[in-house]
Amino acid sequence: MGLLDSIAGSVLGKLGGEQGNMAQVAMDLFNQNGGLNGILEKFRENGLGETAASWVGNGGNISITAEQISSVLGNGAIADMAAKFGINAETLSAQIAEHLPTLVDKLTPNGEAPAESGNLLSTVLGMLR
Repeated sequence: MGLLDSIAGSVLGKLGGEQGNMAQVAMDLFNQNGGLNGILEKFRENGLGETAASWVGNGGNISITAEQISSVLGNGAIADMAAKFGINAETLSAQIAEHLPTLVDKLTPNGEAPAESGNLLSTVLGMLR
């Protein structure tokens, strides 16, 4: 675990509750999948490029289902992450499906994914305020 991960874990732990858990899920999700661009690439590779592109673009966001999240990210990865937070995999997939489009939208305010995701921790924490 790197220094940034340690600091992020400490800050997110102080948030507590569902907000802290969802912020930590977001951090873990991005860290495990190569950041914002890695997540977007996974959706493209799994036939959901148009959906992911809608989150990045300036128009409306196309919704995604919990089943699609599990398919793209992998049932094993979802189950492992869910166990870490003490919830079941179906609940976690549903929460990711609910929040991921908005998170990606907020991370791409200019309608394009930056080459570097920047300070994800600051962005996630700002969204939770």
